[in-house]
Amino acid sequence: MVFGYFSRKRKNREIVDGLYRQLTQVARDPVYYAEMQVPDTVMGRFEMLSLVMVLFFRRTDKAGVAVKQLAQDVVDTFFEDIDHSIRELGIGDSGVPKRMKKLARMFYGRAQSYGNALNDANVSDLAEALKRNIYPVEGKAGQAVEANQPVDMTPLAEKAMHLDGVFSRLDEANLLDGQLDIAAVAE
Repeated sequence: MVFGYFSRKRKNREIVDGLYRQLTQVARDPVYYAEMQVPDTVMGRFEMLSLVMVLFFRRTDKAGVAVKQLAQDVVDTFFEDIDHSIRELGIGDSGVPKRMKKLARMFYGRAQSYGNALNDANVSDLAEALKRNIYPVEGKAGQAVEANQPVDMTPLAEKAMHLDGVFSRLDEANLLDGQLDIAAVAE
């Protein structure tokens, strides 16, 4: 009986890790960095992974309890990965919690602003939110000011709208088996 528990737990870990790996693969698509003006930097990759995770959570939010639990495990893996990355960048143990809180606030803020624009099917609002987050300009006292970057996030916003539709059609049973249809997501 006990061994069955550990076997199920190990299988769940494999499913979660597989889903996270596939989501990361979607976020690392070179087209975002080469053609859609996402900078190929640590923060640029964070922004793309955040966007893909938001799309994934929008899909799983409409699913059954088992998929929602799986999604929670995926978000936990996402934040574990961020924690690991921060440490690899040389941030000491005492600085990690503060940065993790800031990155978590950033992620959940993005989830809200992207979600609102996606719910309204408003490409221009999504493009503006993406530009604000991908190309932030810090003003005095840490206040964000309008970015004067000559970038157009409309192609990325349109791609995100498309991906939102693709994610919404992902089969719940496939998700529980740890499978994303990467070919459909990549198109």
